[in-house]
Amino acid sequence: MDALDRIKENTERLLKEIPAEVTLLAAAKTRTPEEVRAAWEAGIRCFGHNYVQEAQVMLPQIDFRAEWHMIGHLQRNKADLAVSLFDLMETVDSPRLARALEKYCAQQEKVLPVFIEVNSGREENKDGALPEAVDELAAVIGALPHLKLQGLMTMGPLTGDEELSRPYFKTTCEIFERIKKENSEVRWLSMGMSHSYLTAIEEGANLVRIGTALFGPRK
Repeated sequence: MDALDRIKENTERLLKEIPAEVTLLAAAKTRTPEEVRAAWEAGIRCFGHNYVQEAQVMLPQIDFRAEWHMIGHLQRNKADLAVSLFDLMETVDSPRLARALEKYCAQQEKVLPVFIEVNSGREENKDGALPEAVDELAAVIGALPHLKLQGLMTMGPLTGDEELSRPYFKTTCEIFERIKKENSEVRWLSMGMSHSYLTAIEEGANLVRIGTALFGPRK
């Protein structure tokens, strides 16, 4: 079995394993357009990139329609390019970034769905709004006419033990349920990666971001 057939097999297995109401996002960092196409041919319609520059190279080579999410940290000086490339921004973590996105969305006459990234573990080496700052950031986004808040996203600890992620996911889900009561458009909870997606789904995720378990180890 070659690498592309293995991707298709992995995709089909994951789509059967994951509940129908949960969206599987294929994390395409370091992958080739051919690898991405293999996942698309096997049924995935949602893809993510961590880096604007990498997406800038790949997306013009993609000849099929899919939804593209920005799932990595976004620097404000790349907001203009990100707005032109992506269908959804999962990593809005500050009012300054939200206002930068609003500026470029207005210039491009585009309404952009966004998620708030939550630093649910309060880790100093990670991006994301602290839990107590999420409501204020949601209010800022709600006042910006070209951004539409549609969900929350979090990163669990980068470890192979998925149980260590569970408290992070619980905290983010509690915030999600509260924000959802205030805003009916908030419906997505993006949590869980290759080592933790099953735990994330148990804790309420309806969007999981999977790279290695789908494409195989990064080269």
